[in-house]
Amino acid sequence: MLRLLLVSTYELGRQPFGLASPAAWLRAAGHEVHCVDLAWGSLPEEAVRAAGLVAFYLPMHTATRLAVRAIERVRALNPSAHLCCYGLYASLNELYIRRLGVKTILGGEYEPGLVALAGRLREDGQAAPNTIVSLDRLTFLPPDRTTLPPLSQYAALRVNGERRLVGYTEASRGCKHLCRHCPVAPVYNGAFRIVQPDVVLEDIRRQVAMGADHITFGDPDFFNGPGHAVRIVEALHQEFPALTYDVTIKIEHLLRRRDLLSVLHRTGCLFVTSAVESVEDEVLRKLDKGHTKEDFVRAVSACRSAGLTLAPTFVPFTPWTTWDGYRELLRLIVELDLVESVAPVQLGLRLLIPGGSKLLELEDVRALVEPFDEAALIYRWRHADLELDRLSARILHLVEREERRRTPRREIFARIWSLAAGAPLPDTFDLLPRAAIPYMDEPWYC
Repeated sequence: MLRLLLVSTYELGRQPFGLASPAAWLRAAGHEVHCVDLAWGSLPEEAVRAAGLVAFYLPMHTATRLAVRAIERVRALNPSAHLCCYGLYASLNELYIRRLGVKTILGGEYEPGLVALAGRLREDGQAAPNTIVSLDRLTFLPPDRTTLPPLSQYAALRVNGERRLVGYTEASRGCKHLCRHCPVAPVYNGAFRIVQPDVVLEDIRRQVAMGADHITFGDPDFFNGPGHAVRIVEALHQEFPALTYDVTIKIEHLLRRRDLLSVLHRTGCLFVTSAVESVEDEVLRKLDKGHTKEDFVRAVSACRSAGLTLAPTFVPFTPWTTWDGYRELLRLIVELDLVESVAPVQLGLRLLIPGGSKLLELEDVRALVEPFDEAALIYRWRHADLELDRLSARILHLVEREERRRTPRREIFARIWSLAAGAPLPDTFDLLPRAAIPYMDEPWYC
């Protein structure tokens, strides 16, 4: 038997699926697995010293940066442990991670790789450095969440003044699309893999037993496989008619499959997250998003007609952003009554260019970026108009300060408008009260 420690540093305020799923596989193979979520606790020194394998889950940029110090601490506590990193950002940052002392890097479908690695360590006590990016079609196991912190410690849903416990699952991985700024694209390269419906439903069933009133589906795009998605939500609603959920769907899929939006509403979907990113068509073309500003407007209308709330996310500051474009974004958010649906931090985000990004395929990006910053895990860039860079920094500072004070979103938005427009938000704008819009109380999305 091998003792393993699976570590998550940050997963958007969710109970980590990236620990629960491999824990099920590893326990089924006879290994002793200890899971730790550093978002809600410290590194357990005794478990670190006892582990033959310590594996860090790196699904996103923030999680990867937070993992660096934890990796250093693990090496100090247990120099003989085999270190592994897995998830989207593991393979994207392979060279840097190896220099930290990590021997095995797993990308794509990581569960079988972890089981195979643990098996080698159990049999031989060692394993050669290796990198595996697998896109195999798997038969999944229901995630094992038994040793994770309770759902009450994670982000909750706020709707009409009510707080609901939220569970999290994934019905699919990868994505059929190749948006240039997305970390999924360079790893999956257009591949899309489903999780069997019975596994998804069993995972939800177990989380409902833990108290979940709402489920977030973390698929990169829930409508990559619309038939698969509908089968799951129909079965979910039949078993748990009071359970609500939310999903993430591309703007182009919302328009192409608008016939299914009423199905989402009928089966309990409260809101749909969609990565709009920008309302400047030139920026959207550079990002290869597959939609236009007008498509975004139409998608808002389609969702509202079906009784759904659209929760758009943005990357408003890019090398191609203009002042007029940013101000148009703010104006459109007001015009479409989306102020309460947009987390304020979304209005200050700058484009991240990580290692392996498809953005580097663009000649103007290659000419713009500075050498790779290993400490920040990005290629840094500056806008030709430094005032736009300063605006982004001022907005992020404003949002951080005002959210600590629990300032309402509409008031934060009004201050952002003043910074960008140089004038107060017109009194004629009618902003909806926050209680009318469902939202997660963990706003970060990067």
